[in-house]
Amino acid sequence: MELKLYNTLTRKKEEFKPLEGNEARIYSCGPTVYNYAHIGNLRTYVFMDVLRRVLKYNGYTTRHAMNITDVGHLVSDADQGEDKMMKTAKEQKKTPWEIAAYYTEVFFNDIAALNIEKPEIVPKATEHIKEMIEFVQGLIEKGYGYETSDGIYFDIGKFEDYGKLSRIDLEAQMAGARVEVNEEKRHPADFAIWKKAPKEHIMQWPSPWGMGYPGWHIECSAMGRKYLGDVFDIHTGGVDHIPVHHENEIAQSEALLGKPAVKTWMHGEFLLVDNGKMSKSLGNTYTIEDLKKKGFEPLVFRYFCLNAHYRNKLNFTWDGLQSAQVSLSRLMEGVLAHKNGSDQVEDEVVSGFRKEFQEAINDDLNIPKALGIVWNIVRYPKKSKQLFELLLETDSILGLGMADAESKKADETDVGSEVEGLIEKRQQARKEKNWKEADNIRDQLKEMGIILEDTPQGVRWKKA
Repeated sequence: MELKLYNTLTRKKEEFKPLEGNEARIYSCGPTVYNYAHIGNLRTYVFMDVLRRVLKYNGYTTRHAMNITDVGHLVSDADQGEDKMMKTAKEQKKTPWEIAAYYTEVFFNDIAALNIEKPEIVPKATEHIKEMIEFVQGLIEKGYGYETSDGIYFDIGKFEDYGKLSRIDLEAQMAGARVEVNEEKRHPADFAIWKKAPKEHIMQWPSPWGMGYPGWHIECSAMGRKYLGDVFDIHTGGVDHIPVHHENEIAQSEALLGKPAVKTWMHGEFLLVDNGKMSKSLGNTYTIEDLKKKGFEPLVFRYFCLNAHYRNKLNFTWDGLQSAQVSLSRLMEGVLAHKNGSDQVEDEVVSGFRKEFQEAINDDLNIPKALGIVWNIVRYPKKSKQLFELLLETDSILGLGMADAESKKADETDVGSEVEGLIEKRQQARKEKNWKEADNIRDQLKEMGIILEDTPQGVRWKKA
């Protein structure tokens, strides 16, 4: 069955055919490990994971590289401000290496909790300085790189196709932009491929241009080339990478190679919060740990993400996550009903559902449609082990842990029993007018993510 993927570069769906053999070679922009990944970041990695799973479902092997940015990403995505790693290191009075090690571990714990498969190759920027320097040297030799007092810059005026990914009107954009003037740059949009480091800069390496560190954009081009070759199949990231980071990757890679380095560019849309932007200043950059504190398992967030197409914005609310939790619980009940069922269904029913599911996932990863088909399987009146096996097959894409449905329901029952026991204990304390004990139990339940409601009909509880 034909697999079609939307290419941001051409603005259309295209049939996927690997450049070499049966192997899909993919590069994904990984985290800058200076802070916790928030749920907006993690939505992009859920999309990345679904892509991997769909490719493998279609019989392809994956050679997938996802970098760890542990140097060079400045506070601005352009060339302004402090290095993010350095800034956090100063704030926490630790070394950049300690910061990187801690947040890298947290990131991989988070994606494991979301059932996101770890890519085959996870290169760190700081371990590939040699490749980056060689890349910069190549650009200078070809006339695309030039030296200033603070670094080596890429001359976008020499690259005729600059802006083809985002299709921006560069001159109009620059006219209205607030960009710090660098008189040594030939064009305001020229970007750093190597930065010269002041003596106090902790992260720096020897280079032909003195001590320094790589520009953020050069890191992905150099590591992608090393592990996937000059030309590879797919490059993924968030839509926020399109106008600067990926535009610059395209320019420097094609300038060096003289040909496109990536066949298909794919981008995941933004996660909004209460229909607005996610921002640290607004205090709404939630993490997986924040979700857990509210009583939500990470896979509830994965299910929440699967309900919107990766190219559509998704609005996060706590009520929406609560609805996702209820739906996922009901889905697991339906999976169990088929697991324990003894009905027989016609082969045509199973093959019909499978064909519909395959058509949905192969139409540019239309997971919301595929999920609707899964619900049709769950609601099928005959409860059959054949359909249970089909549900497990669909879960190779969805990644919701259907094989563990029984233990998940058991866990919910255990939580319910514990809650009911504490409520009973609280009711007894209230009868005895032991208000302090009653309040302590309410607080204990609140810490467990359980909210109590005292009604005329008795006490009710729900997850926060």
